[in-house]
Amino acid sequence: MSENYRSLTRTYRPRTFDDIVSQQHVSSTLKNAIQKNRLAHAYMFCGPRGVGKTTMARVLARTVNSIDKEVDGESLNQTLNVIEIDAASNNKVDDIRDLREKVRVPPQNGRYKIYIIDEVHMLSKSAFNALLKTLEEPPDHVIFIFATTEPHKVLPTILSRVQRFDFKRISIDEIVDRLNNVAEDQGIRIDEESLHVIAKKADGALRDALGLMDQAIAFCGSDIQHEELLRALNVVSTERMFDFMEAVKTKNAEKGLNLINELLQEGYDIQEYLVGLTEHLRNLYVAASSAKMHLVEASPDNKKRYKKSAEDFSEDDLMRMLHIVSEAQYKLKEAQQPKIQFEITLLKLIHMERTENLNKLLKQLEDLKKKSGKRQKLTSSSEENTESNFKTKSTNGRQSEEDIQQKSRESIKQQADTQKDEPAKTENTGKKQVSAESDDKTYDSSSTNGKDNVTDHEETEAGKENEDFTNLFGKSSLGKSPSSSPKATTQTKSKKPQTKTKSPSKAPKDISLEEINSQWEDYLEELRHHVPQMLYFQMQRVDPVELKNGELMLRCNDDFAKKIVAENDRRLSKLLEDEIGAFLSFNCTVRQKDNDTEKSMSPYERFKNLQKRDPKIKKLVELFGAELDYNLNQ
Repeated sequence: MSENYRSLTRTYRPRTFDDIVSQQHVSSTLKNAIQKNRLAHAYMFCGPRGVGKTTMARVLARTVNSIDKEVDGESLNQTLNVIEIDAASNNKVDDIRDLREKVRVPPQNGRYKIYIIDEVHMLSKSAFNALLKTLEEPPDHVIFIFATTEPHKVLPTILSRVQRFDFKRISIDEIVDRLNNVAEDQGIRIDEESLHVIAKKADGALRDALGLMDQAIAFCGSDIQHEELLRALNVVSTERMFDFMEAVKTKNAEKGLNLINELLQEGYDIQEYLVGLTEHLRNLYVAASSAKMHLVEASPDNKKRYKKSAEDFSEDDLMRMLHIVSEAQYKLKEAQQPKIQFEITLLKLIHMERTENLNKLLKQLEDLKKKSGKRQKLTSSSEENTESNFKTKSTNGRQSEEDIQQKSRESIKQQADTQKDEPAKTENTGKKQVSAESDDKTYDSSSTNGKDNVTDHEETEAGKENEDFTNLFGKSSLGKSPSSSPKATTQTKSKKPQTKTKSPSKAPKDISLEEINSQWEDYLEELRHHVPQMLYFQMQRVDPVELKNGELMLRCNDDFAKKIVAENDRRLSKLLEDEIGAFLSFNCTVRQKDNDTEKSMSPYERFKNLQKRDPKIKKLVELFGAELDYNLNQ
């Protein structure tokens, strides 16, 4: 190697507009301005490092002053017409004053005197202000060219006096093509996969890519092998990324820990590995969500591998993995034990529950909801049938009672006529006659109307059905329980005779809420024997809260309890009158829920409370082991 060796970044620095890679929008504009003699007095080139800002300024200076191509770009500063200034070290007001004095001197040869100020954002505010007047009205023979990587730090008054051009990052494919040409010119053998490694490591900067290429040649010689290149650049290979994702797929924690240990033993940086893993997961997501692979910056063979590996994961799983890895990059900067934090992150990926199992859990919850809806429909249908049967039986029963009453009136009239003829009757004889007439009346009503007997039999059967229904669901939608019919009431009273004496009648104003509360437990106990079970259970959750103008205000838990109490308010008031000796009307309201507390709960807490309330959901979570760590921000 010669002692005068020049690095590739200096050797292959462009000398013409056509040599500059990936900045055609700037090159074309400047070439047209030169051809039409419409050059501005000040330009500003903005963009990331290593994309050709200073090179473009030198090419422009060479072109407008017609400097020979044989003159090296770095030697232009030695001419009298091209002056390069580093603003990082010449950022004071005195430096700008000196520049203002030299600007007045015309060029020694050529048309323009060109000032190239690199890293112009490093100038102080005072220096910027000192440059303003000269920058706005410079001599005709002066062109200012500013270059900066941080245009937001430049004063707006400066930006308004220049033509601004934004340079873009150079793509992976363009860097690979350029490196391939350099390798052919230098006689270097290198495979395409290695070129992609260098291009991705350069991160869009062609100057950095040429520097890495120079480093690879120094390490590997003229024949660059992929494995040796990875060791030289300390880059984790794509092959290892695929191996780790295979361990994630099979949930093989042992294999994952071994891979982590090998990486750390070989001296790879944890942050570098996480950056590479993030890019790998991103490529898998693109391969899973899009048929076009142009967004994946990799060789054709690796694009096929990404497409195949993406089939093992859903898009939701890959998004959750990206979320976990990106969070770990921030946590590692503050972790006291980075290795442990690194292992925890990768074990999270391995043990993370798949979306497929979570979807099964959600589907089972939906099935439970559908079954619950069908059960409610069946219940409402049975209520409607019971209501219509009850109406039919009640109508037939009323007809039968009217016939009996008619017969009774005729019998009483006949008895009155008989008593006129025989006024002298003893009390015992009268009792016997009344008893006999009652027997005759019952006999006549049952024998003269056979249809009524059939109706009474059907009503008895319906009463049994309605009693079973009432024991389960309480009153029907009509607000009348079958047990409130005359026959049902008679049967109930016969089963449990009333032994409690009725309290003396009182006015509602003589009753206080404290007195009602003191007897409320006895009232509920009395309800057990006179109302259906559903109504009794709902009344246990009802509390008296206020007594006003003969109206007792009650508070219940939900609208269902409110509806049941409203449908049975007359019956409940009557039973309360037996207990306290005063008739009070009922008015039930629902307790207000604390929605703010519910809203402030996280999705994880709400799901946890849901498990406590519903044992079926808790059982499903235990079976499938739902992963709730992700997102649940979303």
